[in-house]
Amino acid sequence: MPFFVDPSGDDTAAGTIDQPVATLRRARELAGPGGVITLRAGTYRLDEPVTLTANDSGVTFQAHDGERVVLSGGHVIGDWSRRADGVWTAPARGLSPRQLTVSGRRVPRASRTLEQPLTRTDTGYVMAEAQQWRGEMEMVYQGVYPWSHARCPVERVEGATITMAQPAFGWAGELYRSVISWDGPGAGETHGVDNPTSIENSPAFLTEGTFAVADDVLHYLPRDGDPVEDVTVPVLDTLVRADNARDVVFRGITFADAAWSRPSTSEGFLHYHGNGYYDGGEIMTVTFAEGAGSVQVPADAASIPGALRFHGCSGITFDRCHLTRLGGVALEFQGGAGNVVRDSVVDVIAGGGVVIGGGARDCRITDTHIHDIGLDYHGSPAILLAGTTGTVIAHNEIGNVPHAGIVVYDGTATHVLNNLVHDTMQVLADGGGIYIAGTQGTSHANGALIRGNVVRDTITPYNFALYTDYGASWVTVQGNVIHRNDKPVVLEVSPPLEQVVFVGNFWDSDPGTAPDAVTLADNTVLAEAEFATHDTVAAIVAAAGRRD
Repeated sequence: MPFFVDPSGDDTAAGTIDQPVATLRRARELAGPGGVITLRAGTYRLDEPVTLTANDSGVTFQAHDGERVVLSGGHVIGDWSRRADGVWTAPARGLSPRQLTVSGRRVPRASRTLEQPLTRTDTGYVMAEAQQWRGEMEMVYQGVYPWSHARCPVERVEGATITMAQPAFGWAGELYRSVISWDGPGAGETHGVDNPTSIENSPAFLTEGTFAVADDVLHYLPRDGDPVEDVTVPVLDTLVRADNARDVVFRGITFADAAWSRPSTSEGFLHYHGNGYYDGGEIMTVTFAEGAGSVQVPADAASIPGALRFHGCSGITFDRCHLTRLGGVALEFQGGAGNVVRDSVVDVIAGGGVVIGGGARDCRITDTHIHDIGLDYHGSPAILLAGTTGTVIAHNEIGNVPHAGIVVYDGTATHVLNNLVHDTMQVLADGGGIYIAGTQGTSHANGALIRGNVVRDTITPYNFALYTDYGASWVTVQGNVIHRNDKPVVLEVSPPLEQVVFVGNFWDSDPGTAPDAVTLADNTVLAEAEFATHDTVAAIVAAAGRRD
């Protein structure tokens, strides 16, 4: 029988619909393995992650009869005072929020574009003019590589001298050195930390609808007319942590208000690619072919963790769930098999959307809407696959993404089918709506199949709708509709493509002559007006995206 939970319940109760318990912890004790836990409407404030092991296999967590159920890792802020200048303040001792939620709406940190020239030194920067800035400040480097977005903490500002936190600043000086010779953004010799693009988190930077923290005080300047109520600071980095659990179902639940505190430490966030970042250790020089240049890369990159993390778990299902206002990656599956995300929404995420990796097998993401992700870590993709077998990404809608929509690193038998991918690459460069890199199997029979997708409105410079990159091999790109993009596809990369086939696609510009290892067959170039009238295109468009 189901056991019921209600925020106003009593943990000494029986757990029936008329006598619900108050906490998930007590409901799990009553339900045991294979039980059904039904949550009544309300917000459940977690003081620790929901932790699942093999002993929890077979458990179902479900919202009752369509009621709105929120599992929150946030802390409600009170004791507000309003200053004469309209700024509201509240004690924030022990809290260093990177995001704030007011009445369910995400509020960003206060930021200022760095327009005055800075001179980089061994310990930081010298500004042209002295400033009276205070707070837990952070330098932001947008496009430190064209595909990267880094953050380094500021230790202090004294007049015109900015002292940066170590080791982050020293690491950044070693990592972001490049010589880029291709015809694209960032060409030439560059040293990425020379030019931070903005600085965040000082009361001096407040504009309407932003906040900052300084001296254990939270400063918030509302937009005109906005109430200061239901103000939540994410506290927990992890909402759900599972190891080796099987056949667990989450149905109709909202997961919200998770933090990711690592970028606020002295190590900062030194992004490289996707969800990867430098965490110390060896840095390698990668030299591109034919004099295209070189970049520095981490030998062993770390990855932004998921607010919901499943390691070695199989048969995990997220059905009609909502993952929102999360501070790192939303959902992460490493290893295991048969995990499913369907009919769900992932949005308002600081980092990436969904990650599947670590040798995971036969996982599926279907009929899910992923949008407005990468809000703080712009290189993060909506979906990232790394080292998986038999993954299917089908009938999803992905949009409003600062970098790539779907990223597929080395894997086997990956199918990316009938997705609507739009408005990607809105901030950074050298990426695509769908990005495929590395070896994708041993033949076309078990390689990657990219079919029936609609990719549009990737319009920023030096980006591609369908981007096969970095030695991609055994990839079939078939029957996709590609228009209103900077470029439809790329054919010449380093290392070169091998056994890549583009067949039966519809796009709005000719990609040029293919090298010997790439096949172009039966593709059609259409004028923009023809995309609305072509029968085959209309059928592909009708089948792409979420199904009702």
